[in-house]
Amino acid sequence: MTVYVIDDHPLMRDALTMLLHRVKPGLKIIPIHKLNVVESTVEKNGAPSLFCLDLQLPDTLGMSGVHLLKSKYPGVPLAVVTSASASEFEERCLEAGADAFIEKSDTPIQIIASLRSLLISDEAAAIEDAAKPAGPTKLSKRQKQLILMLDQGLSNREIAEKLEISEHTVKVHFWRLFRRLGVNSRTQALHFARTNGWLGI
Repeated sequence: MTVYVIDDHPLMRDALTMLLHRVKPGLKIIPIHKLNVVESTVEKNGAPSLFCLDLQLPDTLGMSGVHLLKSKYPGVPLAVVTSASASEFEERCLEAGADAFIEKSDTPIQIIASLRSLLISDEAAAIEDAAKPAGPTKLSKRQKQLILMLDQGLSNREIAEKLEISEHTVKVHFWRLFRRLGVNSRTQALHFARTNGWLGI
């Protein structure tokens, strides 16, 4: 597997490389300092298994990096790793096609968890999760909203309208929520929430 880390700060590229190796030892990790050399670098080093992209590169503006990578490599998972705030940019990145939004201010454990969900297959993740002792699961504000909306029986379209986001973004949020809870469906997510006393929060 080959991961391309696209960031113009050498220290951040090194930090992500270290965390990626903790997720999956033996990964081939290729650092890139700007977007306009991605294609030539991929041709030289092989097909990507994951892109880690900083939003603020010398040759990008706003969501341009996300749009470019998803247009050229639509089937490759893309994690945005940025110093920009989630409240301002997360929804926009997911709308543009990103699979994960990671803030550089997140803890190493949080970053590893996000990268792990993109690098390890569902089956392998399930086996690993089953081997871990059960513990408290921390949900984001958005994930708590989704649980409450599930309890109301709202469809993806209705949730999208309420939150003023696209159905695609709703699906991405559910995918992340299910992975966080270790479940595979809305019914299982609701059962988990009721069992843990989350409904009514």
